[in-house]
Amino acid sequence: MTDDANTCQNPPDSGLDTPAGTHGGKTPEESSVIMTHQVLPSDANPAGNVHGGVILKHIDTAAGVVAMRHVRGWAVTASIDRMDFLKPVYVGELVTVKASLNLVGRTSMEIGVRVEAENLLTGEVRHTNSAYLTFVALDGLGCPRPAPPLIIQGEVAERRHRQALRRRELRRQAIAEERAGD
Repeated sequence: MTDDANTCQNPPDSGLDTPAGTHGGKTPEESSVIMTHQVLPSDANPAGNVHGGVILKHIDTAAGVVAMRHVRGWAVTASIDRMDFLKPVYVGELVTVKASLNLVGRTSMEIGVRVEAENLLTGEVRHTNSAYLTFVALDGLGCPRPAPPLIIQGEVAERRHRQALRRRELRRQAIAEERAGD
């Protein structure tokens, strides 16, 4: 984002607030992504497990792809609402990162990410990590701009959307409490 707040005050006819091709909404499936990565020794911490930062990088990358696919433009990480390390990932395993949109606001998007590790020798697949990230759509000047609406279809998308609305309300309450304490 830009350091100069005045830069983000675009004139109404600048064309930067509405990117080409994003007038209509999109379903979560239209921007979802599945990415894989085989874990190498360079990804490991001294204990021999995959370093948490490596997992975070893959999560952020997958979520960023989802956000950019949805807005067909630039988007940046605004926050990681939650990151759960459920089980370790080991060198040699195949990591699969699944990311999709749960909620779209005016300029921001919540993306849910699930990480699974597969032991390529046994075929065992484990759910190892979950995270929720918020991304903000940016215009050509690096300022927040509107994102296309999310079209919610199906039981899974409806459940994820409801849960995301609850998380958004909790985030807003936490921010209000933090500001009140300052």
